[in-house]
Amino acid sequence: MKFPKPQNILIQDISPLVEGGKYPIKRIPGDSVTIRASIFRHSHEEIQGQVCYRTQGSTKWQKQSLTFLGNDEWEGSFLVSELGLYQYFIQAQTVEPKDKWQKSKVYEVRVDPVYAQYSAWYEIFPRSQGSNPNQSATWDDCTRRLQDIKKMGFDVLYLTPIHPIGQTNKKGKNNSLDAQIDEPGCPYAIGFGEGGHYELEPTLGGWESFRDYMKKAQEMGFTMALDVALNASPDHPHVKEHPEWFFHEADGTIKCAENPPKKYEDVYPYDYFNENWQELWQDIHDMIVHWVKEGFKIFRIDNPHTKPFQFWEWLIPEVKSKHPDVVFLAEAFTRPKLMYKLAALGFDQSYSYFTWREQKGEIEEYLTELTQSAANQCMRANFFPTTPDILPEHLKNAPASMFKMRLMLAASLSSVYGMLAGYELVENEPHPKKEEYWNSEKYQFKVRDWNKTGNIIPFVTKLNDIRKDNPALHQYNNLKFHHSDNDNIIVYSKSYKNNHILFIVNLDGYQSQSGWVQLDSNAFGLASSYEVEDLLDGQMYKWEGNHNFVILDPNKTPGHVFKIISHT
Repeated sequence: MKFPKPQNILIQDISPLVEGGKYPIKRIPGDSVTIRASIFRHSHEEIQGQVCYRTQGSTKWQKQSLTFLGNDEWEGSFLVSELGLYQYFIQAQTVEPKDKWQKSKVYEVRVDPVYAQYSAWYEIFPRSQGSNPNQSATWDDCTRRLQDIKKMGFDVLYLTPIHPIGQTNKKGKNNSLDAQIDEPGCPYAIGFGEGGHYELEPTLGGWESFRDYMKKAQEMGFTMALDVALNASPDHPHVKEHPEWFFHEADGTIKCAENPPKKYEDVYPYDYFNENWQELWQDIHDMIVHWVKEGFKIFRIDNPHTKPFQFWEWLIPEVKSKHPDVVFLAEAFTRPKLMYKLAALGFDQSYSYFTWREQKGEIEEYLTELTQSAANQCMRANFFPTTPDILPEHLKNAPASMFKMRLMLAASLSSVYGMLAGYELVENEPHPKKEEYWNSEKYQFKVRDWNKTGNIIPFVTKLNDIRKDNPALHQYNNLKFHHSDNDNIIVYSKSYKNNHILFIVNLDGYQSQSGWVQLDSNAFGLASSYEVEDLLDGQMYKWEGNHNFVILDPNKTPGHVFKIISHT
């Protein structure tokens, strides 16, 4: 007869966890990791508990006592300071008579660099940074643009693919299948001649000018991000050297890429479980590390949801084990559960549905899901109002007031957001049949007047200054919504220690809206009267109680950014 192993204390319902502890929760240096658990046993003996933690690889466990919250609930916390993985477990024992410590499983916390949680991205096509509409810009042209980008307050500089561009099935202007010989093609069709993912597009310039550009950008404080498209043009060296790495049609020809409803005739997708799949995986890993050594700390991965989960589960920890300061962004406009799975597998950030959320109710519902549900333990949503592929309906032919409003939402609802170059110039000409830009720089050289009349550069700069100056806006999970009696006015706040920032935004970019705002006094500990300062224009207001009236004219401002000055 087999008897069970004696167990006097139960430790269960541990939170937060990602998929029951299969994957690490995510934090940044300086965060306090707070753990809760249910701890109890039969009988009435007094119990004590501890959370034990260490950096991965350390042999010594640090210990912090747990606090009893009542109803068999316990809580404890510990600080994380180093990048990389921490391990922790919970243990408990009876006080009298003392029993052996009963231990939980060991779980993990992954500590990412600060820019994984707080940053402002500026996205560029390097070839569009020059002044000649008939030829590519160079790295020297890109260097000349750095100062203007820095003045706007961006701290992440995100480059679309910089590799040799394929010529077979090359895409022309506005995604035409009939490209002219002098058209540059799409930079996402990677590989030509002897050059693939490890090489530079020659029209941009050579390695010396590229490295000078990277050095100057880093000296100015930019964290550099690179777009990684894991596919190959028909001209990529891989096609000739490793044809088995690709999918094939019934007739033996290599299959082009699809992301329904879109089809990409100029690129081939990789088969991640081909007969030599380990070689492919290792090559992609080595390619990422190659660009890490060239100075990139962030990698925006194109269409990661079309690659196997097992690949990301292997690749991301493998890279981060030696380069814990590397960050991965999932460009995954896909189903919610798939987006969350990619985050659990290791992606630090993700694109999101923000681009299409317009009404107050749907914004509040979606942001509550992102920041207050279990998803916030592993997924950080990076809000872009537009992308090279997406010009949403509300910005087609829209005025500057709409562009300001959507940027204000992006920069304040999330602690990490991005802006495509040209947004500050209110570029709004839509494709006549698609949710895309007309004359997109994905398919052609683009030259801009960066001081164009009607630009919103001062507004962009002010928003980024406000973000930098207020630590409440550096946090991701501290969003709280308040009430307005007008469905066109959305009210929300972020607080961190004594820094309280209140946003009141007019969601109608065309007409003035007014209404009563009702604040949750528990969010700020408000006195009966208090002052608020609008950080956009410096105006001071004295407010009384929790109910106050606002009028917002989009031609003047998209909303208020109030810093609460007087509170108890």
